[in-house]
Amino acid sequence: MKRIVLAVTIMPLLLLCSACSKPEHEIIIRGGTLYDGSGAPAQTTDLAIDGDRITAVGDLSSHSGEKEIDATGLAVAPGFINMLSWANESLIQDGRSLSDIYQGVTLEVMGEGMSMGPMNEKMKEERTRRQSDIRYDIPWTTLGEYLQHLEDLGISTNVASFVGASTVRVHEMGYEDRDPSAEELESMQQHVHTAMREGAMGLGSSLAYIPAAFASTKELIALAEVVAEYDGMYISHIRDEGDEIYAAVEELIDIVRATGARGEIYHLKASRKQNWDKLDHVIAMIEAARAEGLPVTADIYTYHASSTGLTIDLPDWVKEGGHEKLVTRLKDSAIKKHVAEVTDMIPAEDLLLVDFRNEELRHLTGKTLAEVSEMRGTPPVETALDLIVEDDSRIGTVRFTMSEDNIRKKIALPWVSLCSDSGSIAPEAPFTNSQPHPRAYGSFARLLGKYVREEHVIPLEDAIYRMTGLPAANLKLDQRGLLDPGYYADVVIFDPDTVTDNATFEEPHQLASGMVHVFVNGGQVLEDGEHTGAKPGRFVKGPGWTGQ
Repeated sequence: MKRIVLAVTIMPLLLLCSACSKPEHEIIIRGGTLYDGSGAPAQTTDLAIDGDRITAVGDLSSHSGEKEIDATGLAVAPGFINMLSWANESLIQDGRSLSDIYQGVTLEVMGEGMSMGPMNEKMKEERTRRQSDIRYDIPWTTLGEYLQHLEDLGISTNVASFVGASTVRVHEMGYEDRDPSAEELESMQQHVHTAMREGAMGLGSSLAYIPAAFASTKELIALAEVVAEYDGMYISHIRDEGDEIYAAVEELIDIVRATGARGEIYHLKASRKQNWDKLDHVIAMIEAARAEGLPVTADIYTYHASSTGLTIDLPDWVKEGGHEKLVTRLKDSAIKKHVAEVTDMIPAEDLLLVDFRNEELRHLTGKTLAEVSEMRGTPPVETALDLIVEDDSRIGTVRFTMSEDNIRKKIALPWVSLCSDSGSIAPEAPFTNSQPHPRAYGSFARLLGKYVREEHVIPLEDAIYRMTGLPAANLKLDQRGLLDPGYYADVVIFDPDTVTDNATFEEPHQLASGMVHVFVNGGQVLEDGEHTGAKPGRFVKGPGWTGQ
């Protein structure tokens, strides 16, 4: 009789222990519409995360998680990859990366021509001296050391970078307009070797700017040959995006053909109205190269305005030697007069002034060059030259030079990915001291809201592929860009019916909406639309990384 009573007593305890067994997974995302990043149609299913990895995708109804998220009616996708980020300094100031996290960006890829390494002491001194609202020490020397520095500081997004062709040039030659000597070129190549072994994605150039404009195609080929040895990419802000765009695109294709490196065009565009119809031939050139077997791709941001410095239209000779020599020349009345005569600037009413270094000029933020010209009673070009001297900077501008129809045409191309061409910032000081291009807060959300949901330019699964699987494959990223077991858990969950870019040219400091949850390496950075403060971001290494 005692044995029967004991059995009756033990059985409920065994059942209770079974019910209280440890969950199989740390996190389960249930019932979401899952877009795996490959471009395949979505499926309604579950996904599990353990540690920093995705560990299961499929029906997990018989499994439990320590934390479970109901994603019913929401899209679940890999984290988005920003192919051109200028978060170099903004992440030092604020590692939360708010403007990009709220769009679902989990990887910032930097290095358009200028990278944060390698640096010599003269370069460190110059960068320190030219700092404005964001002030920081420079304890690193190489590019890899900088990226590790960001990870050590604590960042919410992952980071990666190309090594800048201009950076290695300045390291050896300064801002001189000449070809490198054989010894200088060899040293530049060695810097690229070092960067690739440390994990750089490849070589980035920005040929519309000084000193990159002084580099010959031969010099670029010599540097790109190095990245090709490591299966890296050559990515470029091509030499001209306007009147001479055909020659500029052909140069990039020639470099890819000569070196075997993969090639990408930064922020593909046909700039200025007289060149809008050239985009069709540019697309044909790229598709012919691809048909030849050359791995040529492009990225874009989803706006009809660009953003760059007011100095972009000045002749190269006046900018030789760097910014301080430019200002010295413009203080010479005879040189200034000549520069004004030969400068071909876009219409002043299409040029918005958005970022000043000099606090006494910040009241002009948000005004067009035409408005400031009228206020001062001087012609637009003369006004621009005066402002450059007074602000002692290139002065940030937004330039309305592109066609909205061309944006839709580029979005429809299967080999085009996305970028912001901006820092990852926050709607608070010191970032609110300037009026940035709204692409900082909206480029990715704008694709999902305006061009997918509202205008149906491409389906949602294709848009997600362009922000995930495509750039990950182009960059040769290891186990990122897809929602597959074993891949890093960079995962975003958003409402496709509400995801929206809220930033405007007039009021840019507005976070995107519709992103519900964001995970970076398994750490939850966004929860129910609010930043958690978590900073699980890492330095993501390129294909040449040696592991040392």
